Amino acid sequence: MDQLTRPAALLLDFGGVLVATSKRPGWSVKLATELYGEFTDAGLTGLTAADLRADIEAGAAADAHWKNAMSRPAAPRELTHREFWADFVAADWPSAQRSWVIAHATALCKRMGELRQDREHRDGIPELLEAARAAGIPVAVVSNALSGAVHRDYVERTGLGKELAVQIYSDEVGIRKPNPEMILIASRALDVPVERCWYVGDHFDRDVVCGRRAGAGATILMEAPGTYRRPYVVRDVPDAVVPDAVALRTLLLAHLTEESDDHHRR
Repeated sequence: MDQLTRPAALLLDFGGVLVATSKRPGWSVKLATELYGEFTDAGLTGLTAADLRADIEAGAAADAHWKNAMSRPAAPRELTHREFWADFVAADWPSAQRSWVIAHATALCKRMGELRQDREHRDGIPELLEAARAAGIPVAVVSNALSGAVHRDYVERTGLGKELAVQIYSDEVGIRKPNPEMILIASRALDVPVERCWYVGDHFDRDVVCGRRAGAGATILMEAPGTYRRPYVVRDVPDAVVPDAVALRTLLLAHLTEESDDHHRR
């Protein structure tokens, strides 16, 4: 804690930091049923709703494995919406159905994101954002996302959007953490040197590694379900670990106070 310096910007991951997420039961059934209805209306036959559900679930599982693998390259790109549906879900579908989901891939990714998870902001987030605003510290979201549009909808709907100066989502910029450019895009957008940014995430392999690669002023790990289930050994360690946004606010205020006290002593 003594090694941390006062941040000029606060960069937050979305899932696990800004919000807590939980998988919604039956999401794949709902999505498959809706997609089956679209195919029926378009006169496309040959796949049942059960077929669609099985391949949607298989695609989601393949995507999870791919994401773990993409934490190893130095500068990973993001999977496109078209790639997800064409290659991970519909690779063996009839050409007409495969062409249909490719043409509607972005809308389908958004709908999948809407159906797949419930979201609520983590305890202490409003107070953290208020403290940052009071201190003149801009806040940005830097997050991997299959559909950043879902996250944007959430922050606008809940009123958190007015507290965020910038939102950077991997599907919109074409790269994903731990590509350091994700953090650098945010720091440039805020016009704050990256070495004066605190970056906060909940995964070692994506977030801690990303913060280190980008040269963030501090890389902070916020604990969430899954934080310590690393897919493989990750040597990078955070500068600080906090259990929640309440503790992050305390950490932030402590360093604001320390710098103020140092200034008065000088």
